[in-house]
Amino acid sequence: MNEGDRYSWAGARRRLMRWFGRWLAQDVQPRPAPRTDFDRLCEHLRPADVLLVEGRSRVSGVIQSVTLSSWSHAAIYLGRAGDIEDDTARAAIRRAGWVEATQLLLEAEMGEGVHLTPVARYRGEHLRICRPRDLTATDRAAVLRYVCARLDTPYDTRQIFDLLRFFYPYGLLPRHWRSTLFEAGHGDMVRAICSTLLANAFASVRYPILPTIHRGPDGEMIFHQRNGRLITPRDFDYSPYFEIVKYPFFGDDVERYRELTWDDDAPSASRPLRRTGLK
Repeated sequence: MNEGDRYSWAGARRRLMRWFGRWLAQDVQPRPAPRTDFDRLCEHLRPADVLLVEGRSRVSGVIQSVTLSSWSHAAIYLGRAGDIEDDTARAAIRRAGWVEATQLLLEAEMGEGVHLTPVARYRGEHLRICRPRDLTATDRAAVLRYVCARLDTPYDTRQIFDLLRFFYPYGLLPRHWRSTLFEAGHGDMVRAICSTLLANAFASVRYPILPTIHRGPDGEMIFHQRNGRLITPRDFDYSPYFEIVKYPFFGDDVERYRELTWDDDAPSASRPLRRTGLK
């Protein structure tokens, strides 16, 4: 293969991967009924909060199946555009033309890489805030600097393929097809997927997510950081070191739950529900 053919093949492969990435990222599930008071959620977001998203795309379905969780995407809240001090982030804000009051997330997304996006993008989606408990102001700033320094880095599509391979018996795959997800040192560590990027950011200040814990020779508990590539969006939800913040769609009205209208109370109900024998 001559030099021209090599560059032609590399370009065709990149175009194919971009097309495949866009196809995987397309929403294929209908938007759910609202389960979150989005405006209240936005009011209470704090910098370094992790926002979990129940995605509706093809790749979201893969992640949900493999991780046995409804959460398929994670982003980190940076703050309002006018309050962000990082030079790289401010350059991206100027290019996008966002006003100072725009609330911004940083996320790693297939087809886009690491980029900024308004929180408003996820209005109407099922969301959850995971807040690092007792994270100091100094470490919070360090976490935000870490993720901002990764802006414009590419998305690690290979890791998605690694996850897909868990659907197949490991021993039956050719060696060069087998998942390298658990091989130490494999892959381009510059690349990122959403949860890996956030896991590495918190690991940079030694803040735990779901660490492995062993007893030392004197009986003391010793924390071991897990490989960031093994952290998935659901791990922020499960972590005892992150507070879960929810804002239900009905807000404080749920206190009057006896007054809510249920389907069997609606005027269109032609007959009462049949009893099932439960008392």
